[in-house]
Amino acid sequence: MSIKIGEQITYQIQVEADTTKLVVFPEGQTFLPLEVVEAYKIDTTKNKDKYNLIRKYGLTQFDSGSYTIPRQKIIIGDKTFFTDSLKVEINDVVVDTTKGIYDIKPIIAVEKTSSNWWIYLLYVLVIIGAIGFLLYWFIWRKKPLSEEEQIALLPPYDRAKLALKKLDESHYLEHENLKDYYSELTFIIRKYLDEKVYDHALESTTDELINRLNLLKEGNQVDLSKDDIKNLESILKRADLVKFAKSAPDIELAKIDRDTIDVEIDHVKEALPEPTEEEKLLDEKYREAQERKKKRNKVILTVALSIFLLIVTVVGFSLKYGFGYVKDTIIGHDSKELLEGEWVTSAYGFPPVTITTPKVLKRVTPELPEEMKQQIDLTVFGYGSLIDKFNVAVSTTKIKNLGDKEIDLQQAIDGNLKTFETAGAQNIITKKDKFETPNGAEGLKVYGTLDMAVPNSDQVEKGKYTILAFTAENVVQQIILAWKENDVYADQIVERILNSVELKELEE
Repeated sequence: MSIKIGEQITYQIQVEADTTKLVVFPEGQTFLPLEVVEAYKIDTTKNKDKYNLIRKYGLTQFDSGSYTIPRQKIIIGDKTFFTDSLKVEINDVVVDTTKGIYDIKPIIAVEKTSSNWWIYLLYVLVIIGAIGFLLYWFIWRKKPLSEEEQIALLPPYDRAKLALKKLDESHYLEHENLKDYYSELTFIIRKYLDEKVYDHALESTTDELINRLNLLKEGNQVDLSKDDIKNLESILKRADLVKFAKSAPDIELAKIDRDTIDVEIDHVKEALPEPTEEEKLLDEKYREAQERKKKRNKVILTVALSIFLLIVTVVGFSLKYGFGYVKDTIIGHDSKELLEGEWVTSAYGFPPVTITTPKVLKRVTPELPEEMKQQIDLTVFGYGSLIDKFNVAVSTTKIKNLGDKEIDLQQAIDGNLKTFETAGAQNIITKKDKFETPNGAEGLKVYGTLDMAVPNSDQVEKGKYTILAFTAENVVQQIILAWKENDVYADQIVERILNSVELKELEE
């Protein structure tokens, strides 16, 4: 296969497997020396009891030459399979030099690409809006009253009169159902008396109720006539005989009793004294207190439901992503924001060190003694510092007049460790290992733990560090990383940075 520099090729892997088996395709930069531009979603089709899975990868390379895409590993169930290696020729683009060389274009400002934060904000607003609507609809909205609720709001006199009309519309008398007829008729008058005259009228026997009415009359609390009380006693006792002794009075007598109750309700209303201004005020205050109580209950219910929904949401996300991740997402975490932000891939120094970082590294001008300036040229790009929660730096040191001497990488790293000590680091523990970049550059890796000074205090906190060192002729290239211990997000950041390091050899 042959392509031009920067041209993209599509690498396709097709797998057929049973529907019950798990298929794992290659992930990350496993196609080196070619770079993965994009890994497309898996295209899945079902054929009877098997799945046909196709995964495509967009690959490219920006250096000419002959490259071989290594074999790719695919896991199907508990078995591992490998693809064949593939040779790719990357050809130079022919440049027309007859038109001359143009000046370098000036630096122009480029707008930062917008992130997808607004999508998450939209999700949050939609969820809050939905919860708010449900709370309004089921709690705060003034719901239309049912017929029973509307009747319950009527004054006792109007409610009693309406109940008599509904009794007239019933078919008890047509079916000679005198028991139910008299039960409802006596309930109407008892209910009215219970609310306006004697608050135990419903549960009292007929004799108890009549005795109470006579006592109230004698005490001038109710201006009822003896005839009124006698009429009520006659109807109530007749109703008792109908309900408990299966008596069957004439239908017309039942109608007369109904009319008598209607009249007696009017007489009871007339016999009751007019409420005083104080009683009216107390009644108004009572209604206001009831309204406040209802409103307070709504507020309590709203707060309780909101807290419940919040707890359910937090618990749900915690079960899926972990409580620490949810807590850091809600409260905020500097390292997490760095990890999930927009990363930048750039080359620093010369020879260039290509590295991917969560922030663009800015040029730092270190203070060097005059004697050292005569010996080396030092270029440093960095983000953060040792006392910050995360620090990354790339340094390129060109040694003048090296002669036949060899560069000692360990000595260069020791210089960085002394810089750590100058910045307040203590108890530095070192480990050493070989390191190879994804594009095959070999160097030295020194890593370990240290105690970092906390600003404006005498305290220290545990930290980690990693230093990578490479040599290229008379040049020392170093990548320095320092971060807090037990910071899972910083650990992921460091791993991603280390996997992105690439070096190019200095061309003669």
